[in-house]
Amino acid sequence: MKYIMAPSILSADFKVLGEQIRLTEENGAEYLHFDVMDGMFVPSISFGMPVLKSIRSATNQIMDAHLMIEEPVRYVEAFGKAGAEIVTVHLEACENVDATIEKIRECGMRAGLSICPETGEEKLERYLSKVDMVLVMSVHPGFGGQKFIPESLDKIRAVRRMICEQELEVDIQVDGGIYLHNVREVLDAGANIIVAGSAVFGGDPAENTREFMEILKSYE
Repeated sequence: MKYIMAPSILSADFKVLGEQIRLTEENGAEYLHFDVMDGMFVPSISFGMPVLKSIRSATNQIMDAHLMIEEPVRYVEAFGKAGAEIVTVHLEACENVDATIEKIRECGMRAGLSICPETGEEKLERYLSKVDMVLVMSVHPGFGGQKFIPESLDKIRAVRRMICEQELEVDIQVDGGIYLHNVREVLDAGANIIVAGSAVFGGDPAENTREFMEILKSYE
């Protein structure tokens, strides 16, 4: 299993965004995580296709777009054209989850499916064979800097168990409240892709990314 770091630019300093992205890439972060919020599915509004498109040429990192928006199928193609390589949608936000996943694949991208803390992991089971990645939210989506919800560890274990039972190769990404002091718990539970925002950009992005990567590499 490959272990991957996905810094979330939601917590980056946009005055020096290009430089901060470069520092995470140089220190081993393979993904760049975009938290896209519409003010409807979640209270906050963040950024969309123009930001992703503007920095696509600035990095070789995989563009990992997390769409926290109502009926994301409407924007899948646009995010693909902007440069996203992975699009993750929320099970709770899709009227037709199967059609949304199919649309992502039709646009040549990898498909991810996310669930909020209050959604039971059993709702993912029927979709596991159709996606490349499951994103377990370990905070309530919409705001950065929240505390990790401990019960998320049981959910991660349960999702990993379902993936193994179906003999699938599906990544588990975890997003929310992950720092150097608790990332091992998340990895031990079965996650292999770590999203971190303030833990990376709230200080020295180079050093923070490097420290995360040392831990992730110890699991390979």
